[in-house]
Amino acid sequence: MSQREQHDKPATRVLVPQVFESTPSIVASKLREAIVLGELAPGAQLVEMQLAAQLGVSRGPLREAMQRLVQEGLLRSERNRGLFVVELDDDDVRDLYVVRKAIDQAAASLILSKDAAAAVKRLKPILAEMNDAAKRGDRMALSTADMQFHEAFVEASGSPRLIRMARTFLTETRLCITTLGQTYGSLTRVATEHAAILRALKDGDETKLMSAIQAHMDDALDRLVGGR
Repeated sequence: MSQREQHDKPATRVLVPQVFESTPSIVASKLREAIVLGELAPGAQLVEMQLAAQLGVSRGPLREAMQRLVQEGLLRSERNRGLFVVELDDDDVRDLYVVRKAIDQAAASLILSKDAAAAVKRLKPILAEMNDAAKRGDRMALSTADMQFHEAFVEASGSPRLIRMARTFLTETRLCITTLGQTYGSLTRVATEHAAILRALKDGDETKLMSAIQAHMDDALDRLVGGR
């Protein structure tokens, strides 16, 4: 092939445009974080003009972002009144944990049928973060690592639909913790529960894995609504 032919030959490398997150997605993320951290309190009404000014966006992207959160169950719409941050009661929390347990156990079955070793490898450093946070007495760091553990656990299942559901319900979990004003009891106990899940996964013992997930969810629910 001549030098001219080489120069004239089309490049084989495909130039892929960089993907930027859309404005509604960015706004939705900011609103979601404000809700789960309690900056937008349960029952609070969202005022479009005020939020648009605070976020520096027009009302169009803001409205689209808020509708996404309505679909996620973080906001509720009242006819002729507007949008409000949801308020979760004990029944909501119980229902949430029914679904979370179902998602994690379904993910567990899929992981065991695929590549449990890869899942264990991914989860081990997150568990280490949980143990470190528990030793330091850092509840916020433990809570964050807790959510990361479960998100990574479900992602290891490879099921896109389970992953989407898990992300929504994990956000609701953070919200219910904020709403009910509950915190972890024994930090070490929480880390130990996750260690039991990881150990059963590593052993490939489905019965123990399902039991460990059940025990963890039951304990979390008891901490949130037990005795109320």
